[in-house]
Amino acid sequence: RKEFHRNRSVAAFCWGAQELYDYLNDNPMIELLPVRYVNDPFNIAQNKNMVSVNTALEIDLTGQVCSETLLGKQYSGTGGAWDFAYGAYHAEGGRGIIALQSTAKSGTISRIVPQLTAGSVVSIPRNIVDIIVTEYGVAHLRGKSVRQRGEALIAVAHPDFRAELRRQANKLELW
Repeated sequence: RKEFHRNRSVAAFCWGAQELYDYLNDNPMIELLPVRYVNDPFNIAQNKNMVSVNTALEIDLTGQVCSETLLGKQYSGTGGAWDFAYGAYHAEGGRGIIALQSTAKSGTISRIVPQLTAGSVVSIPRNIVDIIVTEYGVAHLRGKSVRQRGEALIAVAHPDFRAELRRQANKLELW
């Protein structure tokens, strides 16, 4: 149904077995284009009802998303996370989803935290974060106050960490 690059799958790169490369070779339904074009948020936003799906390493109670660093050390690059989140946010009918497990290290660490860990990089700023999904539900953040964002995020955090997240939110005077 997309109108931008209609009837074509657009990608910046691919990786796989020879069968994949054979399928892609001279396939009129596939367009491999430069990353600077494919990840351009203004191109992404031309797709009505665009949905971007990204993940995160941690999210703070205001909705800031970190997908690059762990404990202040570089773990990954941002990839197209910001580009696609921004493009989807500005697309007519667009939605941006951040999907993640609520915990790490066998359930001993919450990925939803009061504040990002010192040295963390904000990959997607809170003002364009739309929807957070964990195994405990969906938190709709677009257009919400800091208090509403915090409450929605606590509701989708692992139950073992909810009371502490509330305590920390109060201590930080987030509400």
